[in-house]
This record gives sequence, C-alpha cells and structure tokens, in this order.
Amino acid sequence: MDFLDYAFMQRALLAAVLVGITAPAVGIYLVQRRQALMGDGIGHVAMTGVGLGFLLSWSPVWMATLISVLGAVLMELIRWYGRTRGDIALAMLFYGGMAGGVMFINLAPGGSNANLTSYLFGSLSTVSQSDVTAICLLAAFVVLVTLGLRRQLFAVSQDEEFARVAGLPVRALNLLTAVTAAVTVTVAMRVVGLLLVSALMVVPVAAAQQLSRSFAATFAIAVAIGVTVTIGGTVTSYYQDVPPGATIVLLTIAAFVVLTGLATPLARRRARAAAAARPAPDPAECAIPASREADGPVGV
Repeated sequence: MDFLDYAFMQRALLAAVLVGITAPAVGIYLVQRRQALMGDGIGHVAMTGVGLGFLLSWSPVWMATLISVLGAVLMELIRWYGRTRGDIALAMLFYGGMAGGVMFINLAPGGSNANLTSYLFGSLSTVSQSDVTAICLLAAFVVLVTLGLRRQLFAVSQDEEFARVAGLPVRALNLLTAVTAAVTVTVAMRVVGLLLVSALMVVPVAAAQQLSRSFAATFAIAVAIGVTVTIGGTVTSYYQDVPPGATIVLLTIAAFVVLTGLATPLARRRARAAAAARPAPDPAECAIPASREADGPVGV
C-alpha cells in the first residue's frame, strides 16, 4: 500500500473510483438503447474541447465538458431529424472533432500532439487537484441523474413509444441521457482516455448481464465491476509502469470472459431446475380421446 503515500496516486485512485461508478451507471442506459458506441463518438468530439482548452489557456476538462455536451445534443438532433443521411452527418461530426482537437492543440502556444496523449489514453501522474475537483462535481451530476431518474430513463430506453403514451417527456429524457453520457466521457478521460472510455461504459454492463436479467441487479453488478477494474488497473499501472487506460479496459474484458464462463453452466443448471419444476403431462393412456370429449361426459 505504499502507493498511497504519493499525492498523485491518491488523486488518481479517487478519480478511478468515480470513473468506475459513473461509466457503467450511464452505460446501462446506452446498452438498453442500443447506442453502445455513443461514448466513443462523444470521445472524438471531446478532443476538440481539449484542444480549445490548451489554445485558450482554460481547463481542458471543463472545455471538453462543454464541447462534449454540445456534441451530444447535436448527435440527438441528428438522430431525430437526420433520417437517411444521419450516419454521414455523425461521421463528419466525429472525424471533425478529432481533427479539431489536433489542429487547436498545435495552434496553442507550446502545444503539440504529445499533449493529447494523456487525454487519449489516460495518465496517472497528470491528474491534478483541479482535475479531481472537476471530476467530483461532474460525477455527482451523473450519479444524481442516473439514480434519481432511473425509472424514467429505463422506460425511455426500453420503449420510447410506451414512454410517450405514459406521458413522459421522451425528447427531454433522451437529451438528458446524451448530456449525461457526454459528462461521463470527460469524467473518465483523465484515467481511461477518450479513445477507450466507451469500453468502460459498455463492457461492465455486458458482463453484469451474464449474471442477472434484473435492471437493479445488473446496475449494481456493473458498477461493482467498474470500480474493481478501475482500481485494479490504476494500481497495476503504478507497479508495472503500463498505460492505465489500456490496463483497465483489458481487465474489464477479462472480467467479461470470466463471468461468461461462470454464467454458462449456471444458466444450464437453472434451465434444468425449471424443467424439473414443471408438472409432468398426463400419461397417454389416461388422456381422454378427442371424440369422447366432444360427446360429453361418459355415463356410468
């Protein structure tokens, strides 16, 4: 536990725990909506915010949050109105976000592509106290939304038409989900990196679904997996001097493989137990022929 003696590791671990909580908490709704790669797209857009932060000498985290939120809202508008050409518009948004980040950071005084590395793939030593403050505030927003509105968000994620008939503000909730996903991306970028954050939003949820079909149980298991792999990846990165983002994602995938292996025999055992619990059908010799049933009750 000697790594706790260092202030940068204390900051990195706190950020890792918050990322482990927030990423699966948002990811479960994205998986239900079949938008598993939305986090990846937002991560591309956030690169422009990071570049602008360096160019304007402002906090890259807060600038990335602002640009990510605007990008997420634009993505939702494209999804509503884009129709046949929506995929082209989204592609231009994603690639434009990457290109904008590279351009702006090279225009910044003393800036270069090397400055982007810690934001693209995560870095332990560069998590500052101001980053931790921003991450705490943003994580609090994500937790409040994902837990406080879990029933409404789940209803919209499952069936938008049913939610609309039930009187829920579907478009407002969709926008809120997109904004929350954007905030989560910026929360995670200092630990996991913009290019890998989508995996932490999706894979823990997929792993949790191997063990449970209940929304509440899946939510809890996914968050537990997220916290475990982010802490494990951060500590491993410190001792082995490997990239934290890549380590966390590989641990997440390993957790998915292990849980899948455990869930397969468990599912078979449940299926056999359910089959054994069903009442056995009547023997053929005890069944009443169809013609006799049609004639009414048999006299004695």
